[in-house]
Amino acid sequence: MPETGSGAPPREPLSRRTLLHWGAAGGAGMALAPLAACAGPTGAPGPGTLTLGLNRSLVSLDNKLNQFDAAVTVQRAVRQALTRIGPGMKPQLILADRFEMAGPTAWTVRLREGVCYSDGSPVTVEDVATALRMYGKVNGSFLLGLFPELPTVEKTGSRTFLLHTDKPLPVLDRLMANIHITPAAANKPEELRGGLGSGPYRVLRANAGAGEYTLARNPKYWGTRPRTENVRVRFVPEESSRVVALRSGELDVVDTLTPDSADQLTGLPGVTVEEAAGVRMCQLFYNFRKPDGHPLADPRVRRALTYAIDGKALIDDVLNGSAEAAEGVVPLALEGAVRTGSYTFDPGRARGLLKSLGAEDIRIKVIWESGEFAADTSVMEAVLDMFKDIGVRASLRQFEPGGDILAWRQGKAGDWDVIGNGYGSPTGQALTTLQGMYGGTAAKERTRDAFMGYVVPRIEKPLSAAATEVDHTERDKQLSVVQKAIWDTWPSLWAFAPKTLLARRNRVRGLALLPLNSYDLSAVRLEG
Repeated sequence: MPETGSGAPPREPLSRRTLLHWGAAGGAGMALAPLAACAGPTGAPGPGTLTLGLNRSLVSLDNKLNQFDAAVTVQRAVRQALTRIGPGMKPQLILADRFEMAGPTAWTVRLREGVCYSDGSPVTVEDVATALRMYGKVNGSFLLGLFPELPTVEKTGSRTFLLHTDKPLPVLDRLMANIHITPAAANKPEELRGGLGSGPYRVLRANAGAGEYTLARNPKYWGTRPRTENVRVRFVPEESSRVVALRSGELDVVDTLTPDSADQLTGLPGVTVEEAAGVRMCQLFYNFRKPDGHPLADPRVRRALTYAIDGKALIDDVLNGSAEAAEGVVPLALEGAVRTGSYTFDPGRARGLLKSLGAEDIRIKVIWESGEFAADTSVMEAVLDMFKDIGVRASLRQFEPGGDILAWRQGKAGDWDVIGNGYGSPTGQALTTLQGMYGGTAAKERTRDAFMGYVVPRIEKPLSAAATEVDHTERDKQLSVVQKAIWDTWPSLWAFAPKTLLARRNRVRGLALLPLNSYDLSAVRLEG
């Protein structure tokens, strides 16, 4: 078992066969576990209250740093952006009623008339300009990595402005869906603890430390009145507790289910399981901050270690078929993604290559945050045992949600070798995911904003060139070449694209789950 963020020593791992068997069958008794065994919600929700059970703690209703998929549903119910990604992964206008490319490096934007915050104050052009500056000053932001550059704002009227970039940014309308707007006077270059926004809901009560919130309809909402009166958000880390609470009616919606739990809930009276094709990449990503001479700084060593991982067993026996092994460096469901290769299981080859490279004594430290993806602990423990099979000593360190893993990811708190990480695509475009993960520069690395230290100039330069290409066909051609070059750097020990699974009580209607693993909370209604 892994050590936790508290620094407890790791215990002796089980055998891989036992782990894989446990991963496949361990969920079978989940729904029978008593709720009292773990902290969880108590009391059935009222007839006008929708209760959500999240697998990760929602430590802020601001998204500058806290950007796991299910959080977006709640954050965008309180704060909004100029646009959003809707059905079909197409951009939709929200706070803006006009967002048009005026030239290669300029976009014309107009705020919708009458948009205001929950205190009645208007959304202004100054608020948009301040929001962009504040996002730009946050270190370690997942979102910041998606932007080749942040645009600047030129005010042209009381509700109109131009967004300028130095180079063409043809997907800016999609990227701006991630910049949530807050009153300029209340905005800061950090995760905001306050909840003032322009969304359909306002915050009644918040306990960020516990990940618990109560939202109510925003009486001053400028748009269509939300269908549900109140929303309760609960952090329920144990999946068994979420399943029990859903079955008993204490929770209305639970996210990020393992396949075993989904199987238990499928066909259960009063419960529906929702599934969508996923656009999230889950990876065991290497630490690219290793100095020259370290074994992991050599792509041949990184590739050799991949042969130790039995990906088929992990998908079939631990993830129960709820994912597909990666055949590219981003999910193939994204627009512009291409197949670049596949992971091969060959432990004999792993041992031989490591020996020939003088890396047979390598030690591997794997870190991750609980809830990063479904069945994460089972996957990590199986990987530990797979390393043991090739003679590689490995250790696990598991961080609890809300802990200090961000500092570790940035290389500020401690050293590690492989990180379990999930990387979503908030735009539906391969380009933005590639930019976020593989577009690191020396300047970004100085502020620790390069993704896991991935700074490879021969990748970044053609990727940046593709990001500025306005012609869609030509851009895809350039991205195809870049993706194949990225694969050859062997950035991940193993990777997979999970399906998106969510369960709801049947009294919950109008929940349209997107591949982004989010949905429009204001459209959800309760019946019964």
